Amino acid sequence: MISDFGYILLFIIAAIVLLGVMLTIAKFLRPHHPNEEKLTTYESGEDPLGNANIQFNVRFYVIALIFVLFEVELLFLFPWAIVFGNEDLINQTNGQWGWFALAEMTVFIGILILGLAYAWGKGYLDWVRPKPQVPVIDSPVPTDLYNRVNEKYGKK
Repeated sequence: MISDFGYILLFIIAAIVLLGVMLTIAKFLRPHHPNEEKLTTYESGEDPLGNANIQFNVRFYVIALIFVLFEVELLFLFPWAIVFGNEDLINQTNGQWGWFALAEMTVFIGILILGLAYAWGKGYLDWVRPKPQVPVIDSPVPTDLYNRVNEKYGKK
């Protein structure tokens, strides 16, 4: 007789085996035609420019946090809408539950709108594409010498 933990173990093993089978089948079925464009770094749909060792723009994090905030809002709105749409629950309290739920959600959405207005007013949502800054290194070696070494070893 298999215990409950045995069923869980069998389920995990079956999931791993199924995953391996699917990945193996996909490897044989998918086309493999790499080219220069496919092998370039993907940067949110923009062409990669400059050195990769530049600082990451902090606005990506701000936009991500605001996105997560409004996703959590949707997670709170969905159960509220389900309960608010339950006619039996609203009728049990002579409609007072419905007005309370509506007022509660109005306050919740109002606070979120104030937060969005604050972020917008502070300019956190303004998107200005930063210009990549190539690091400048002051070296006593002349650049002409670097160019000759690069030409000699085939780097352009």
